[in-house]
Amino acid sequence: MRVPILKQGHYLIASIQSALTDADLLQLRDELAEMAGRHRSRGIIIDVTVLDVMDSFAVRTLRSIVHIVRLRGTSTVIVGIQPDVAFAMVQLGLTLGSVETALDLEEGLALLELGRESRE
Repeated sequence: MRVPILKQGHYLIASIQSALTDADLLQLRDELAEMAGRHRSRGIIIDVTVLDVMDSFAVRTLRSIVHIVRLRGTSTVIVGIQPDVAFAMVQLGLTLGSVETALDLEEGLALLELGRESRE
């Protein structure tokens, strides 16, 4: 299933609508890397609100998306991690490392704006 990616000003917003296969996650990674450069995006928000499970492959892929687009000059925030998902990730030892997270889309946009202002 393709993840819709919206362009909002200088930002891209990828809103995951349902559980994704490994192939879907890899496609999302490739599309975001390409679109970040094409649109000269300053930031990306990946909304995972609908996910009730994140396995190790999903977590690794999200981390790799963040690192790939960071190398292209784009910041990323993952928003909407559900409490049960966060709990399970901690119990399983799955971490997002230095990846920025936020409660929701509004907070994610504020984090990207803050980061942009501090770089200027």
